[in-house]
Amino acid sequence: MNFALIFFGLILLIILWFYIDFTLGRRKHLSLVRKSETPMIHGNFDIFPHGKELFADYFGELRKAKKHIHVLFYIVKTDAFSHEFLHILKEKAAEGIEVRMLLDRIGSYQITKQIVLSLQEAGVRFSFSNTLKFPFLFYSSQVRNHRKISIIDGEIGYLGGFNVGKEYIDEDPKLSPWRDYHLKITGESVTFLQSEFLIDWREYAQEDLLGSSFYFPKLPKGDVRHQFIPTEANHLEASFINLIQKATTSITIGTPYFIPSNRLLQELILAARKGIRISVVVPYTADHMLVQEASFRYLRRLLKEGIQVFQYKNGFYHAKTIVIDDKICDIGTANFDKRSLFLNKEINCLIYDREFIGRLTDVLRRDILDSKPLTLADLSKPNLLRSLKESIAGAVSFFL
Repeated sequence: MNFALIFFGLILLIILWFYIDFTLGRRKHLSLVRKSETPMIHGNFDIFPHGKELFADYFGELRKAKKHIHVLFYIVKTDAFSHEFLHILKEKAAEGIEVRMLLDRIGSYQITKQIVLSLQEAGVRFSFSNTLKFPFLFYSSQVRNHRKISIIDGEIGYLGGFNVGKEYIDEDPKLSPWRDYHLKITGESVTFLQSEFLIDWREYAQEDLLGSSFYFPKLPKGDVRHQFIPTEANHLEASFINLIQKATTSITIGTPYFIPSNRLLQELILAARKGIRISVVVPYTADHMLVQEASFRYLRRLLKEGIQVFQYKNGFYHAKTIVIDDKICDIGTANFDKRSLFLNKEINCLIYDREFIGRLTDVLRRDILDSKPLTLADLSKPNLLRSLKESIAGAVSFFL
């Protein structure tokens, strides 16, 4: 009896600690962050929905670097493909090219001290971002740097959903082929990606390089009008709401995890009741425990309002996009979930170019053709295990 009381007392103390840690940590975080976005700028864009094509292009550009390479990823793994990536960075550093690498501490947990030392011995300047910090250990463990950006010579940028690991080039049987959207960017807008990397580098590597002209060559304007929106803490929700409120005819959302805030869900329902056509594309196969079950309560609400939901079946769908009226599209690193909305560091690109948006919508149409429409009947069939998972997922949906 005494043991049981002690055990439950300890559990309650841990829960209380988590609550206080998270509440105070979040309060401090919110007091420090400031909203930012670029003015309208112009660049040139390519879009890659397949990992093999993306990384063939990306690795080729890395090998051609003449001055500096700056890379920031959420996940880098330790499989053969990831080692090829790290080997390229080591080779370039050995050539005398400046290489800086910033990885999320928890997302890239497979990167060991030995791997870091081998990179540093080769001349790569390395730092982890978003490490656990006192006094808010639990809160800092939840706030991730989810950005995936690379800048080569200050002239070529990459931004999107792909990380570095074998699954991203279709070598994981369960999740292949991997479907994602990643941008290759040239023109004046690369300067902003460079700044964002160096801002994060200053925060985590404690080295301020923002004032150096070495990293900011004069770049020409491109053809595509756009703006970048870096977010953290609670800024993404307002950005997504603003997008949805601009819609007059249609909204298409592609996301691997559909776990919206209540405000976002209500905005989508309100748009549907105004007669705006809404389609949501999500995976048929989940890559993480409970994320799919967490989405079902929200997808039911959409289906009851006549919103179309498609489950992508030709592999795993990891793309992150919103298209409004074929006039504005959003592509970036942020998922349509509470973690991206309220915790992670993300960076998205809003594009206002009809020709590019036409290219993206062609990709989306193909993805919808490779999808199965989800129906309310599918989610209403009695299923005890699913119901149990949904209850658990609902309780922890903020952290999925």
